[in-house]
This record gives sequence, C-alpha cells and structure tokens, in this order.
Amino acid sequence: METLLLTPNLLIIRKLESIFVLRDAEKKAIKELSIKTISLHSDQDILKVGDQPTQCCLVIDGFTCAYKLTYEGRRQITSLYIPGDIPDLQSLHLSSLDINIASITPCILGFIEHDDLHSLCELYPRLSVALWRETLMSASITREWLLNNGQRPAYNRIAHLICELLVRLEAVGLATESTFDMPVTQAELADATGMTHIHMNRVLQALRTDGLISNKNNGVYVSRIDLIRYLGINDWKFLCKMLVDINIVSFINGGRSSYDFSKSL
Repeated sequence: METLLLTPNLLIIRKLESIFVLRDAEKKAIKELSIKTISLHSDQDILKVGDQPTQCCLVIDGFTCAYKLTYEGRRQITSLYIPGDIPDLQSLHLSSLDINIASITPCILGFIEHDDLHSLCELYPRLSVALWRETLMSASITREWLLNNGQRPAYNRIAHLICELLVRLEAVGLATESTFDMPVTQAELADATGMTHIHMNRVLQALRTDGLISNKNNGVYVSRIDLIRYLGINDWKFLCKMLVDINIVSFINGGRSSYDFSKSL
C-alpha cells in the first residue's frame, strides 16, 4: 500500500493538508514529532471502553474501527478509520474512552505521547485549529452515519458509505481512478450499517447488477463516478454537506433498480 512509502509524520501532514493549510514551520514541527510504531493482526482490540490512554493512535497502514457492544454482545461499528486518521484524538482531552477501537485488517499503528501533542499545539496554536477541524469532520461523518442507518433504505445506505470511503481515501492519495482497496468484509459492513450479513450480500449484488460498483482485484471500482459523487460527496472540506439525501434509483436504468426497496431495513 502507498502509505508504506510515507513516514508516519508525512502521513499526518498529508492528512491535515487535505483540510487545512499548514505553514512550513508547522510541517517541520510535525516531522520532528516522535512516533512509535507497532504492527497488529486483524481483529485485535487496540483500546477498550474505560481505558485511559496517555498516547494517541495514528493509523499508518490498514483499516481500523470504533465499536460498541450491547449487553448481549452484539457489535455496532460506529466509525471506520483509514491511514492518516487518529481514532482516539478525543483522548487528548477526555479522561477515559467511551468506545472500543480495533483493527479490521492487519495494521501498522503509530503512537504519539499526549504530552508531545500538547506541547506541539502550545508552540503552534494553528495546529490546534487543524486538529479541531479534523474533530469536527469526524463529528459530521458520525451525524451522517446516524441519518444513514436510521432513515435511508439499505441500497442508499451502502452507496453512501462507499462514497464516504472513496472521498476519504482520495484525500490521502489512496484512491485512484475511482478505485480503492476495500478490505472491509461484508460482516463488518453489516455491523456498520445495522443490517444482517445476508441482507448486506443482497445489497452489494444489487449495486453490482446496476453498474454502480464492480470488483477489481482486491478493491472496489466505482464505475459511475459522477453519479456516486452526486449521490454522496462533493467536497472533503465540507463533510456536513457531502452526503445528499437523494434516491439514486431515479438515476439508474431509467429509474429502475434490481433491488427491492420493500426489503430495506
């Protein structure tokens, strides 16, 4: 994966520059930040509810997620994290975590001491603004997930999630020509969208049948990029507007879809 060609520090710079204009001195300070790296297998917990971390976790390579469990042990994935993301950025200011964070794929992670980040932000106050903007973006995505899972039919729900992943990966240079690696399993997509695994399989088949997506090697090819963008995302800097609530079926096959919306959850 391309992120392996970047140092963790350069990955942070690339991510922040997708939403904020960094000055040379700020980039230099980030390059000098101490980051310790570790490798993890898939399906490993990184942090758990109640943990009190003294470091922030940076995703360098691979996918991770945040999740919560019901008393019965059923999992709800609440966020997906890609290279460049800092899943527990809130731990800088919260005494304990209210989420679990786990690897979805084999991952390389970087850990940055809270004290180092606090010092960096004190020396370069604009970096506090950049990190705050990143937090606001994450909150916007969370609100979109609430709308997506609560109100949109399953077909639209998955199309919106694909749009989100596409534009986020494009922002850090990990999606090219409408194609991106999709290591998230159907079971994990189901846990992220409140669907059964069987229903998820049917929706993905319908999206392929309608020509919206296709498999390409180990990735997903978004074959109608203009349509997908109109459905979902126009500007990474304004994620609160990125997912337009629109029924994409009216743009597919003259208003016909192979998917039966009466089966939507």
